[in-house]
Amino acid sequence: MKIQAAVSHSKGEPLKIEEVELNALAADEVLIKIVATGVCHTDAESMNGRGAPFPAVLGHEGAGIIEKVGSGVTNLQQGDHVVLSFAYCGECSQCLSGHQNLCERSVELNFGGKSRDGKNRIHQHDHPLSTFFGQSSFATYSIANKNNVVKVDKDVDLALLGPLGCGIQTGSGTVMNTLRPEPGTSLAIYGGGAVGLSAVMAAKIMGLKDIIVVDLHKNRLDLAMELGATHVLNGKEVDVVEEIKRITNGGVHYAVETTGASPVILQSIHALRVAGKVAIVGMGGDVMVNFTNDILMEGKKVVGAVEGDSIPQLFIPKLIQYYKEGKFPFDKLIKFYDFEDINTAFEESKSGETLKPILRIAK
Repeated sequence: MKIQAAVSHSKGEPLKIEEVELNALAADEVLIKIVATGVCHTDAESMNGRGAPFPAVLGHEGAGIIEKVGSGVTNLQQGDHVVLSFAYCGECSQCLSGHQNLCERSVELNFGGKSRDGKNRIHQHDHPLSTFFGQSSFATYSIANKNNVVKVDKDVDLALLGPLGCGIQTGSGTVMNTLRPEPGTSLAIYGGGAVGLSAVMAAKIMGLKDIIVVDLHKNRLDLAMELGATHVLNGKEVDVVEEIKRITNGGVHYAVETTGASPVILQSIHALRVAGKVAIVGMGGDVMVNFTNDILMEGKKVVGAVEGDSIPQLFIPKLIQYYKEGKFPFDKLIKFYDFEDINTAFEESKSGETLKPILRIAK
């Protein structure tokens, strides 16, 4: 079938909305009419050459309505409202032990550009286009494996829900699933973007005593306080490590690092108390750490966290329920854009003007 999709043709080029061909779905796949899709930093990284091979149709926070199901799909049906999340095989040791986010085929299935069967579902003028995260939701329609798909309630605005599939799931899941802090403990969150602020809301739900957010932008720090932070620090104005140790009488129990900036990663380690734990989710580069002084002698733990260590089919409905109860107001992070304004959405996300852009696809 012919669809409209935002095509990334080469490194650094703006996306172009063009007509492409979507092939027939396989037995274990579904066809989704995309209602809306989030714009994520990982999409921007791929546009800059650190993702699926060019040319590609990006997008990995899709939300839509199922139009057709493959013959081997029994848990979904036409008309279901769904959120699309990351791809995983469902068969390796990681998937079978409840760590689908660490699937042994994760890089292949999310960034390799092909569907699970090794074929391309999207073509343009007989040339294959790469699929992204097994969904390519910057398009009017998407084909996704059943493992990518999360059925959601129909009583919530579907256009809001796409970012739950990646960015918001990552921030909240890193707190709830990876760190699992005890009530009354302390947490520092480095970076007040959509991922960091999702961590704030999760920390509030879990009853933490001190929730400290570090950022450089006043608007983000103000929103952090509104969403549940107990303290906010502007990294340009204070010695972050010293101030955190003052607030917490010695350092935080836990931390979430979302920026990927080497100096900030070091701050997140140095501001931990003895036996503290930091989860790194930001995509960054090399960091020079003195292992003995910074980690070993105080028993600190540094872990990587991918997709909030979540099982999307279980965790995303939980977040939606929290939203319904007024405990997880992630809609305060969102700004909507028309599909045609996709490049503007990327620009305003990069500048910090918008925390979480969502593209409205269906008219």
